[in-house]
Amino acid sequence: MAHAAPRNRAAIERGGTTDLFSRKAHRAAVIALPVVLGLVYGFWAAANRRYGGPVTGWNLLFGFVTALVFAVVLIALLTLAPKLRREIHAVVWAAFCGIAVAFLFSQSGASVLRGAALGLAVTAGVFAIMFYRFYTQEDAEGHRIR
Repeated sequence: MAHAAPRNRAAIERGGTTDLFSRKAHRAAVIALPVVLGLVYGFWAAANRRYGGPVTGWNLLFGFVTALVFAVVLIALLTLAPKLRREIHAVVWAAFCGIAVAFLFSQSGASVLRGAALGLAVTAGVFAIMFYRFYTQEDAEGHRIR
């Protein structure tokens, strides 16, 4: 049978989980993660837009502008969204994900209606998941349950 590892009284009273990274590492990750995700998203959008053809200067510019916009919006979302009520918080994340997926899909040359339908489907799914997550992790006033 498995048993819990022994902990001293101070560790039990402190509670929570062990933090492996310093505050400085967490602050760096708040900027680095959206930038890396933005670069991946921009590369993906540029690749969809060129349809397998040669990489051009306009294609590179499109990819970098897309990456910049994605990273800025994601940083703003990570900064401002936790201050919102859980319902609005879930709606904002769902809208961001739905718009991002629909934009990528629209760059592949598909119809606007199919892109909008895919975006709405992703938005509905992300909203359900995020609302459940926020509903089970917060009390009625919006404070995180620890």
